[in-house]
Amino acid sequence: MVLDLVVIGTAITLGPLHNSAFILLLASRRGVRKGMAFLLSWLANLVVVIACVLLLTGGEPPARHSPPSMAVACVKLAIGVGLVLYGAHRRRRPPRPHGPPRWTARVDGASLATAAGLAWLFQPWALVGAGAATVVAADLSSLDDWLALIGYCLLATLSLIVMEMYTVWAPAAADARLNALRTWVEQHQNQLIVTLSLFVGLWLTAEGIYELVV
Repeated sequence: MVLDLVVIGTAITLGPLHNSAFILLLASRRGVRKGMAFLLSWLANLVVVIACVLLLTGGEPPARHSPPSMAVACVKLAIGVGLVLYGAHRRRRPPRPHGPPRWTARVDGASLATAAGLAWLFQPWALVGAGAATVVAADLSSLDDWLALIGYCLLATLSLIVMEMYTVWAPAAADARLNALRTWVEQHQNQLIVTLSLFVGLWLTAEGIYELVV
């Protein structure tokens, strides 16, 4: 479970879409507050998903090859195959120039509630779903599993935490460097999405097949 959570958490934190949106929020008026609202909403989403899974399992992992564990393996396999197909589709699709989303023009006047809502909008739900399927194996009687769950939430939020703290401590330097980072991310957005989708998709596909067969 721990290795799966590390892979999924890393893929979540490196996602280009939410990082670009977060940098735009930080650069706007009251950017630090909006960034904090986005960050806390993002983290709350991860915690809520994990809490719902643990409520369903009672904090005890299902027995191997039981109907629940087989269902979880099928979910992982389905998400994995879906990510692979999506990554392959994005890779074959010719690049298309496009302007910034409409909401970026109104980011300066966005409220804290809007900033928090954007975190839910930009959440990579396929990866969050994969994380939820992995959390089914968590045993709440184990301190190691508790630490793994906390580490997963922090890892999946790490890029946001780093950028928020950087903006608080060095606002002038952060503004220039984060905007340069956003430009680079937007220029390589398709490659990043393809790479993350294929890597995590193949990982989950292999994991799902292994759990179903072995």
